[in-house]
Amino acid sequence: MTDGPRQGAGGDSAPKGPGGATVEDVVLSANTAFYNAFEAGDLDLMAAVWLPEPDPVCVHPGNAAISGYSEMMRAWAMIFANTPYIQFFLTDVQVRVDEDVAYVTCTENVLSSGEGAPEDGFAGGKAFATNVFRRTSSGWRLWIHHASPVLSSGGRQEEAE
Repeated sequence: MTDGPRQGAGGDSAPKGPGGATVEDVVLSANTAFYNAFEAGDLDLMAAVWLPEPDPVCVHPGNAAISGYSEMMRAWAMIFANTPYIQFFLTDVQVRVDEDVAYVTCTENVLSSGEGAPEDGFAGGKAFATNVFRRTSSGWRLWIHHASPVLSSGGRQEEAE
């Protein structure tokens, strides 16, 4: 997973965490852990990223919301079983922290193989994601992931307006 430039809410005067990292840096590390687990197709890593309570929510591009930790873990297992390869290149990464809640917005530039990809090839796509984290006693945990497809330019957006 490749992170692009990022902008935080705290600037140089942001509070420092362990090892001199800002709170924004720690949240961005939690965000990176989410995408690393996704790329690895590792259900245990993915489970460790998510906040089990209160009910987490996950929305993948073009799909209905999945609510609840158990339902979401079943959905991740299905995604991993049907995705032989996926890689994220994150751009436009921004983070905002407000006490015990934080969010990261980014553009997910995705390269994948499997269903929807050409035979013996890869498919590309782009989504805009918002990842909401809550601070817990064990660190920042993902509470809400919502990714929406980005329509390609070329007149389609103008025609819809």
